[in-house]
Amino acid sequence: MEDECTTPKHRIPAALVCPPPPKKKSMAAKKRDPPKNGYFQAPDLETIFAMHTSREAWA
Repeated sequence: MEDECTTPKHRIPAALVCPPPPKKKSMAAKKRDPPKNGYFQAPDLETIFAMHTSREAWA
């Protein structure tokens, strides 16, 4: 009967040292040059993003 019930002989290994946290990329690596052909110029942004300020729809 003693062969069936025994205390486990395995041990939990010692805690390993955690790796250091990741480093932030430098800002120089994130900076991009402006596009060669320039930026897109919309003909009239006010008409594209125009919103109706009518409060009747909210009532």
